[in-house]
Amino acid sequence: MDRTYFGQHSSSQFNEALESIRNHLMEMGGLVEKQVVDALDALLRADSDLAEKVMQAEDKVDKLEIQIDEECARVLALRQPAASDLRLIIAVTKAVSDLERIGDESAKIAAMALQLSEEGESPRGYVEVRHIGNHVRNMLRDTLDAFARFDADKALDVAAEDNEVDLEYRSAMRSLVTFMMEDPRAISRVLNIIWSLRALERIGDHSRNIAEQVIFLVKGKDVRHISMDEMEEKVKG
Repeated sequence: MDRTYFGQHSSSQFNEALESIRNHLMEMGGLVEKQVVDALDALLRADSDLAEKVMQAEDKVDKLEIQIDEECARVLALRQPAASDLRLIIAVTKAVSDLERIGDESAKIAAMALQLSEEGESPRGYVEVRHIGNHVRNMLRDTLDAFARFDADKALDVAAEDNEVDLEYRSAMRSLVTFMMEDPRAISRVLNIIWSLRALERIGDHSRNIAEQVIFLVKGKDVRHISMDEMEEKVKG
């Protein structure tokens, strides 16, 4: 399936329903992407007001999830789509679930930002947060772009990036755990950073999940739970 195929149905109502689903997915993606950016800024700048806004945005994201699910269910019931259209509906419903969870992880980071603004800054971990945070922000942006463009190659790149994020996360964890052992007085504040890094790592995982759905949508191949070499073979083959 490619972008030129999308919306090429004899029924204008079917075209409009699919276009609406896609547009609402992109709207939800934009909201969640802003949540991630704002949550990171709130943590790095100890901005409690911005952290509160991130947490408040969750309600709008949740409502969009419900709306998109209802639209997809309506198309399945009334149109009984087959082949590529069915893959689109399946991919959207799974991507929406991952986007909602990314919003949840962003809210967790915002909650850690609030705690740190009350307890005082952590003595360590902000460099790691900034580095891994920038990485997963790019992953989310790229996976949404891949979905919008029906770009399986870009989705493959996102999946490969997730492996790099996992390595960076494990390295950061080792460093911060060692620091806490050396300075127990900082444990509470450093733990807030650790939970934030864990949330960022999960955002990377969910971005990869969406990328895998893009590959399923475009190539019709399930690439979950396989190695990067196998995934590349399915995309390039």
